[in-house]
Amino acid sequence: QVQLVESGGGLEQAGGSLRLSCAASGRTFSSNAMGWFRQVPGKEREFVSAITGSGRTRYYADSVKGRFTISRDNAKNTVYLQMNSLKPEDTAVYYCAASYRPLFYSDSTYGNGSTYPYWGQGTQVTVSS
Repeated sequence: QVQLVESGGGLEQAGGSLRLSCAASGRTFSSNAMGWFRQVPGKEREFVSAITGSGRTRYYADSVKGRFTISRDNAKNTVYLQMNSLKPEDTAVYYCAASYRPLFYSDSTYGNGSTYPYWGQGTQVTVSS
């Protein structure tokens, strides 16, 4: 069982930056590939970014590529999402999620929510124009 707790959300102006953190329980954090998703009320959950257990490979949605950076510190059991050049359309509840495995089977799995059995409670990010 993996428990995830997100932090770092808040209100920021367009063009600003925020860094989200996700702290995970468990002794084998490097065995879990991790993902970030976001959701706006009334809309489907959207993939944002993912990272393999070693941190060697990272994936991004086209909408955040070049602005967001995912990273992890396995010694601290924490995954981060650095969000720069924020836009009002980035406003959402952001969730981190953990996979059972350190790698993704294919490029079709890292963005699929069903790949991740463990989810945090979410943190609100609001970007004002």
